[in-house]
Amino acid sequence: MYFDWTYLLVLAGMVLSLLASAMVKRTYAKYEKVRSMSGLTGAQAAEKILRSNGIYDVSIEHVEGNLTDHYDPGNKVLRLSDSVYNNSSVAAIGVAAHECGHAVQHDKSYAPLAIRTAIVPAANIGAALSWPLILIGLMIGMKSSSFLITAGILLFSLSVLFQIVTLPVEFNASRRAIRVLSDMGILYGDEVKDTKKVLFAAALTYVAAAAGSILQLVRLIMIGRRND
Repeated sequence: MYFDWTYLLVLAGMVLSLLASAMVKRTYAKYEKVRSMSGLTGAQAAEKILRSNGIYDVSIEHVEGNLTDHYDPGNKVLRLSDSVYNNSSVAAIGVAAHECGHAVQHDKSYAPLAIRTAIVPAANIGAALSWPLILIGLMIGMKSSSFLITAGILLFSLSVLFQIVTLPVEFNASRRAIRVLSDMGILYGDEVKDTKKVLFAAALTYVAAAAGSILQLVRLIMIGRRND
């Protein structure tokens, strides 16, 4: 029976993703138990950070779920999850500050964020159409099908590009978060170090996602060449 070794690339990506996810959950669970000396909740810390940056048109809302926190640039809304909004742990404050970092990026017209926002529609189209085109091309099995496979690979590349552009956006938001938490005295001493660990673990999930997408793209390119 023929074994397609390119599946190992997909497996490697899945393993990286699972390891990164497990790490962020474990790290957050650990530092979620460490209450900050300031006693501020994630929502309160977020409000202080936004106001200190002169941002008054971004609202803070509660959203259900665990670590479902995100900044919505279209509606200028900072949404904090159950585990962050009313939590006064160093982990919760760190996550809230990270999302504030995205709001500051938006306010300052941070270039990588603008690029990522601009390619979202194309990346979504690529994610939706790439696999159907590739699968149809493989099922047809004719030389003319190489066009469909190539088109699918190019569309999938848009999703990979989105993952790559996301990396500097996320790392920059974390750097902004650590700096403002220290400068404003929201966290002190070892609390800052603990928060760095939480945000670093979270950043690894984006690195793993980008690596997994790149490995998948390499596999698709190999399949396309093999079909030719």
